[in-house]
Amino acid sequence: MKRASNRGWPSTIVGIVLLALMLFPLYWMVNASLQPAGNALQGGWFPLHPDFDGYATALHDQGRNLITSLVVALGSVVFSLGLAAPAAYALAQFPIRGTNLVLFGILITQMVPNIAVATALYNAYNDLGLLNSYFGLILADSTAGVPFAIIIMRSFMQSIPREIIEAALVDGAGRLRTFRSVVLPVSANALITAAVFTFLFTWSDFLFALTLTTTETVRPITLGIYQYLGAHTNQWNAVMATAVLASVPAAVLLVVAQRHVTADATRGAVK
Repeated sequence: MKRASNRGWPSTIVGIVLLALMLFPLYWMVNASLQPAGNALQGGWFPLHPDFDGYATALHDQGRNLITSLVVALGSVVFSLGLAAPAAYALAQFPIRGTNLVLFGILITQMVPNIAVATALYNAYNDLGLLNSYFGLILADSTAGVPFAIIIMRSFMQSIPREIIEAALVDGAGRLRTFRSVVLPVSANALITAAVFTFLFTWSDFLFALTLTTTETVRPITLGIYQYLGAHTNQWNAVMATAVLASVPAAVLLVVAQRHVTADATRGAVK
């Protein structure tokens, strides 16, 4: 046992070193956000005298953009799950012809470059008047969220015993009520997993935001950070503070939903 313990030390040290390397950019982002305005490289390794002016500037300049990103991300989650959940249930439980062909088509949509989708959407949005709109961004971001959510939820819904669904039908519940009262509660982990990843896709989107918005009326936080950057910027504390604030919702969501995401991933592995 002592030899086995000794052999484990090198792996532990290597793991700690790799973890430190991966977390260092995050640490430096927080550290730079607490430094006075100026060149980020001139700051110390530790914020011994933290300066919160960067956060005040970030909230003043980017507060609206943070709210925009939150509205678009939550809207994309609701819209994507509203379409993907019944579609996944039908593909998983109903004897539909061409199911494999439909799934193949869904996978193909995941391979289309976003730049091609963004270009096509720009022309369509320009004709429909959807540029610089919340609904336009929600619809665009859902082009990635819906296919992914269908794939995730169909895999789970296939494992639901048909006896449960048949028992609900025998008790007089219709297809819609069975789906709402039986299938969705049982599929909670899959729904949360799909919602988390759809939120993250939308929250980190830059391409659709850059292509489909031309004014400051609707501007997500990713585009707000991009507008900060320039050849002569000296507000790196505000830039880093904005990045920290933009990371908080995603980090909180992952921490809160970790148990459900892990449970869904484990269930898929056992299956």
